[in-house]
Amino acid sequence: MRRVFIILGIIVAVLALILSATPLSQLAFVPAVIALLLGFVAFYLSKQQQRPRKTIQLIFLLTLMSFILSTYKTIFHTSEIGDLEEFETKTEASMEDSKDILEDLDMEELDVDYDDAAMDTLEVEELPE
Repeated sequence: MRRVFIILGIIVAVLALILSATPLSQLAFVPAVIALLLGFVAFYLSKQQQRPRKTIQLIFLLTLMSFILSTYKTIFHTSEIGDLEEFETKTEASMEDSKDILEDLDMEELDVDYDDAAMDTLEVEELPE
């Protein structure tokens, strides 16, 4: 039972550490708390059975690193939202430019050669009902 808690604790602590390094660092608090609880349970079981506690210390170390990194990113890194009005004006200008280009395009000036022989060889596939 002790091994199960240790293995789960290490897995969840590593997951918390990975999440704390990504932009989703605020989500890392949940697996960090779970890893901390699993570490305490494994520590309690190790203490009862008089077993070594080195791997449990690894769980606590990874969890502590995750907490520190997540807290740092939460406090010092703020996500900035760009100017939405500027984006909308650029989009509208782009749409107007596209409309002007399409209006200036004269379809009669385009010289498209249709090969009647190629058109006759096209096969039409019927869909099954």
